[in-house]
Amino acid sequence: MDDRTVRTALERHWEASDASDFDVEHEIYAEDAVLYYPQSGERIRGRQNIQESRFVQPNRKRFTVRRMNGGGDLWVTEFILTYDDVPSYAVSIMEFREGLVANETQYFADRFEPAPSRAHLVDRR
Repeated sequence: MDDRTVRTALERHWEASDASDFDVEHEIYAEDAVLYYPQSGERIRGRQNIQESRFVQPNRKRFTVRRMNGGGDLWVTEFILTYDDVPSYAVSIMEFREGLVANETQYFADRFEPAPSRAHLVDRR
């Protein structure tokens, strides 16, 4: 797959994630894909198990993609995942094999206030 095709597939994936369209959301994964959450130590093996883990999540979710960068078989998406109106900042690292995601690692972080010591250096958004 060329980079434009991968980017289009990723856009479709994140749009489906935001719409809770679990079938379309998981089309991007290989049957033997592995999803890893380092902060909780969870490793989920197989597209069907990845899909089920997201389907049974009871919270209302929204996804806002901030940016996607990558090329070839390695792509990174920075996004905001909002669970029940509480935002969490996240990064997804996807490794592709034969046009499908073989491995994904997701990192999450909560918002925090900037340190007063660097306030004069910060460009607030």
